[in-house]
Amino acid sequence: MTQGDSGAGGRGIDGGVSRRGFVGALAGGAAAAGLAGCAQRAATADGLAARKPNVVVLFADDMGYGGLGCFGSSDIATPNIDRMAAEGTRFTDFYCSSPVCTPSRSSLLTGTYAARIGLASGVLFPNARIGLSPGEITIAKLLKGQGYATACIGKWHLGDAPEFSPATHGFDSYFGLPYSNDMRIQRDGKSGPPLMRDGRVIEHPADQATLTERYTEEAIRVMTANRDRPFFIYLPHTMPHIPLYASERFRGRSKRGLYGDVVECLDWSTGEILAALKRLGLDDDTLVIFTSDNGPWLEKKQDGGGAGPLRAGKGTVYEGGMRVPCVMRFPGKVPAGRTCSELATTIDLLPTAARLAGAEAPKDRVIDGRDIWPLMSGVEGARTPHEAYFYHGTNAQLQAVRSEQWKLHLPRRRAATATAPATQIGPELYDLAADVGEKANVAGEHPDMVRRLTALADGHRADLAKNSRPVGRTNRPVSRPAAGPTTERGANE
Repeated sequence: MTQGDSGAGGRGIDGGVSRRGFVGALAGGAAAAGLAGCAQRAATADGLAARKPNVVVLFADDMGYGGLGCFGSSDIATPNIDRMAAEGTRFTDFYCSSPVCTPSRSSLLTGTYAARIGLASGVLFPNARIGLSPGEITIAKLLKGQGYATACIGKWHLGDAPEFSPATHGFDSYFGLPYSNDMRIQRDGKSGPPLMRDGRVIEHPADQATLTERYTEEAIRVMTANRDRPFFIYLPHTMPHIPLYASERFRGRSKRGLYGDVVECLDWSTGEILAALKRLGLDDDTLVIFTSDNGPWLEKKQDGGGAGPLRAGKGTVYEGGMRVPCVMRFPGKVPAGRTCSELATTIDLLPTAARLAGAEAPKDRVIDGRDIWPLMSGVEGARTPHEAYFYHGTNAQLQAVRSEQWKLHLPRRRAATATAPATQIGPELYDLAADVGEKANVAGEHPDMVRRLTALADGHRADLAKNSRPVGRTNRPVSRPAAGPTTERGANE
């Protein structure tokens, strides 16, 4: 891995991109880059067209940092996403807000840490009594107010009560599964996840082998129907969350087994959506973002994906759990063939989308995200707008903080076992520029940095205590979901 791949804080690199030689080409790009930040001679925000741009967010489920060719995978073919990277910008230090599904999705849509809005404690199960508060302002609500058509296609997982539905949160239409594909309900003597259109179950159990193809068809239908007005499409894919499914035409295609087949189907989907934009004459008017909700589910072995050079995976606050692949493409606006190693996150998408639509992020509440259009558009010398980024674990507790290239895992207590007493662990300090795999704890060598990052963490806790918002709650009767195979950590108050 080159220095750009290892996430050198405060540095960006520009380099040529080829489909399979992507990683190797970065070395030359890094050596040639003498500009600070994500410098690039390209369009700035002032170069945006008068037409409000379309925004398409493709959000994979449990895809790790090493799952794409343009992020180093050698056994999964992703030519369409690799081409998207070659025609756009690849972000190497891009983060989700949580190492599991529900909190990560709440943050993307609201621009806010899940701990601030009461959704950081694991994931929601069918018939949960809580969900994303109807009072939150999502990207969909914000863009709908600017005249956008809005559609959510895929996995929702922010509460399945009507109060928490996509319609409540600004989406004109919804087509997909209301939660993870390993969660199930009983209905008419059958068990499994339901496929829904808006508030109605249209298939139960859902035929998961064809979901990706059907999501793709729905996205193209929405784009076609709204070609004469701006649109926001949020496509949170069901895959490659386990259990894995692929249709006959994709099964057995990859070198990586069923997991690879599933990812290659997602790549096909991305290619179909990009081709449709071109066919509709919307290519130059559309920002497309491909990223993931959290890292790979390594406990699932062959079916769980991989984190490449990063440590650990889903469910942890090590880099493998929360640093995710990200590619952005917007012809003529986001520079082509470029890599940016400035820190950016899913919580930045709301304020950035607001800027592109000619609106403003909400002013009546704390929004943790920042406008990253300067990074995306390649403004010379652009730096991350975040002084620090905070890692919340599945128990909602703040567990780590990053500033520039430095990452501190806060002290924690390891519970006692039958063979060992309880112990105190940490602090752990890592220089991500030199050690992206978090192998060498250098806390003892940099006590001043430990103190600085600890102070940032303390400030963040105090801010959350002062400026948090209530989680959404429903008064509907509790009905326990049918027993299912899920092992997701959950919150079902």
